[in-house]
Amino acid sequence: MKLNELKPPAGAKKRKKRVGRGVGSGHGGTSCRGSKGQNARSGGKVKPGFEGGQMPLTRRLPKRGFSNPFRKDIIAVNVSRLNAFEGGSLVDAETLLERRIIKRKGDGIKILGKGEISIPLTVKAAGVSKTAREKIEASGGSVEVL
Repeated sequence: MKLNELKPPAGAKKRKKRVGRGVGSGHGGTSCRGSKGQNARSGGKVKPGFEGGQMPLTRRLPKRGFSNPFRKDIIAVNVSRLNAFEGGSLVDAETLLERRIIKRKGDGIKILGKGEISIPLTVKAAGVSKTAREKIEASGGSVEVL
C-alpha cells in the first residue's frame, strides 16, 4: 500500500446538502425549512431552554442554598503529613506543593492536629489549630502564622 493509494472507506465521505439552489435539486423553494413558522424565518430560532411558552424546567425546579462569592479556599493539612520533611526544614505552601502534599495553594494553608509529629520543623501557614501548634512546639519546632 502506498500513500497515493489511500482513500476513505465507501460511505465515509458525504456531500454537503446545498439548499436554496433551485427546485430541481430537491432542496429549493423553502430550503428544507418547511413553510411558515418561527424557524422558517431569517434569524428565527428559539433560545436555549425555551419550551414554547411552557414554564421552563430551570424555573420549575426549586432553588436551594446560597453560594458565597467571597468564600475563602483554605487547604487543610494534618500534622502527620509533615513527617515527610527532614528535621529543621521550613514548611510553607511552596514546599508542600513540591512534596505533593497539597495540590494547590488556594487562599491559604491551615495545619490541623490529627496525627503525631516527631521532628522539629519551622511551619509557616495562614492558620494553625491549637492542638497542631502544641504538637509542633512539643517536637522542638516553631510556628509562624502569616
